[in-house]
Order: sequence, then structure tokens, then C-alpha cells
Amino acid sequence: MESRSLGKSVLYGVMAIFLLAVVSSFIFSLLLKFTSVQESSLQYVMTSISFLSIFIGGFITGGNGKQKGWLIGGSTGLVYSLIIFLFQFLGYDSLFTFEQLIYHTCYILTAMMGGILGVNIAGGKGA
Repeated sequence: MESRSLGKSVLYGVMAIFLLAVVSSFIFSLLLKFTSVQESSLQYVMTSISFLSIFIGGFITGGNGKQKGWLIGGSTGLVYSLIIFLFQFLGYDSLFTFEQLIYHTCYILTAMMGGILGVNIAGGKGA
């Protein structure tokens, strides 16, 4: 696979993840503002939606890359985690906690699964 194609596919996947994150954050903020729902009651729903967003981003990456879904899906998850880490480290001067490391490892694995499924559904070359 050409590295330019890999980078473009990963970029599309990461953009999709952040777009889904912005949309879901907007919806949850409206829900929290205009209803009596508490943030603690939505914790598992928000976590599920974040995993779904990562999976969709990996799926988009795999569909665009058309081969080596585990590699480009994992790259998408890794780039996403790196962006979040840099934001947290440079903006808040704190490293990942152990719980966040577990989450981001699971995010990378989820993006890998999405990439594999994206390649297989998009009908990529046998790899």
C-alpha cells in the first residue's frame, strides 16, 4: 500500500471520529442543559458512543484503504489517541492515567476491528 493512500485513509478516519465526537457532544450538552438528566446517568451511554465513533472511524479508514485493515485501523486509533494525549499533556499538563491507558488501548483495538470490517465490506484486495 502506498504511504500517501495510507495517510489519506487515516486522515479521513480521524476526521470522522472527531466529527462524530463533536455531534454527539453537542447532542449530550443540549440534553443535559434542557432536561433533568444528570451527567452521571449518561456515563455508559457516552462511553458506548465514543467506542462506536472509533469503530466507525476505523471502518471508514478500512473502506478507503482497501487492504491491511488491521494496520490502517490501528493507525487511526493510534493517531486519535496521540492527538488526545497531546491535547491533554500540552493543554492540561497531565499524563494519561492508568484508566485512560486502558481506554485508549481498547480504542485502538476497536479501530482495528473497524478497519478490518471496512476492508472486508468494501471488497478490498486479498491481503
